[in-house]
Amino acid sequence: MHTNGSQPASPPFQPGLLSDAELLGRLLFAGKSRQHATRQAESLLQCFGGLRQLQIASRLSTDEREGLDDEDANRIRLAHELVHRQLKQSLQRGVSLTSPAMTMDYLQTVLRDRRREIFTCLFLDTRHRVIASEDLFQGSIDGACVYPRIVAERALRLSAAAVIVAHNHPSGVSEPSLADQAITRRLKDALLLLEIRLLDHFVVGDGPPVSMASRGML
Repeated sequence: MHTNGSQPASPPFQPGLLSDAELLGRLLFAGKSRQHATRQAESLLQCFGGLRQLQIASRLSTDEREGLDDEDANRIRLAHELVHRQLKQSLQRGVSLTSPAMTMDYLQTVLRDRRREIFTCLFLDTRHRVIASEDLFQGSIDGACVYPRIVAERALRLSAAAVIVAHNHPSGVSEPSLADQAITRRLKDALLLLEIRLLDHFVVGDGPPVSMASRGML
């Protein structure tokens, strides 16, 4: 019962209950009716094959992403950048990496859909709190040159006690290669000389990141 002409409170907005098409429609076509916006979003999802494929397409040139105009592509890239920054702030200096899931979510977001191989490092203090997250090397579509000396020098400069490293496979295959295993051993040895621990090396592909530590490869 409502008195004094008061209106019932609006239910809280719950984006988690919306479908992919409804979410995308509200993001891209906010000025249109919800039904029309959802239909347009459904068409885009069918055309590109899903949200992830649409996000990848948003980074391509205009000619390479027929069906997705520049304005919509920019909105999708902005949304992805917001997620990227939110996760990066969750790993800001002073945050302790007590949750492997947090680390994997961050690494997936920043590395999974990169078109070139990127090698990134998380530098940690003695309590495994994040000091810095940095992309140290960038390569081609099928490899990157990694120099353990540079990783060790950076860790020493940051007074890091431990390091987690990760890189992506643009092919989408998360399985560590023989080269990945070899560079991991070299990194571990180089850091050990400085009494810095290599805690893990993640390989990021289409599925969940693969932890080389959990595979007994460290």
